[in-house]
Amino acid sequence: MPNIVLTRIDNRLIHGQVATQWTGSIGANLLLVANDQVAKNQMRQRLMKMAAPTSAQTRFFTIDHTIEIIHKAADRQKIFIICENPQDVLRLVEGGVPITKVNIGNMHMAEGKKQVVGSVAVDQADVEAFKQLRDKGVELEIRRVPTESAESIDKVFEAF
Repeated sequence: MPNIVLTRIDNRLIHGQVATQWTGSIGANLLLVANDQVAKNQMRQRLMKMAAPTSAQTRFFTIDHTIEIIHKAADRQKIFIICENPQDVLRLVEGGVPITKVNIGNMHMAEGKKQVVGSVAVDQADVEAFKQLRDKGVELEIRRVPTESAESIDKVFEAF
């Protein structure tokens, strides 16, 4: 069983908060960005590697490759999975990745989205993915940084 210490939704993927606050507070030694576009984009990978902490390895996998390889992870790997949106997390869970808790950090405002909490904006597709994750027993929390208290996930479900 892979040692997944946290799964986070953050549309910025690896950036300062992830590198300096989350990685240290959860003791991760492997940051796994599960994202189909980033897995093929060397420029974005290089930028994220510059922000990543030196205390952790960084990997950029497609969703399918993550599903294929996650169960081969060594016990010593403390894996921090970072996804861009709830649909990608749902694909991971449906593919057998043992995710039990999801931290919702940053989902920026865009056309068709509603702001539900400070840094979280959702559309109908996001809400549906969160409902499916919840129905599969995945714990959901909204929290920007580890030192803050979690916000109620109910605000997401009330959006639409």
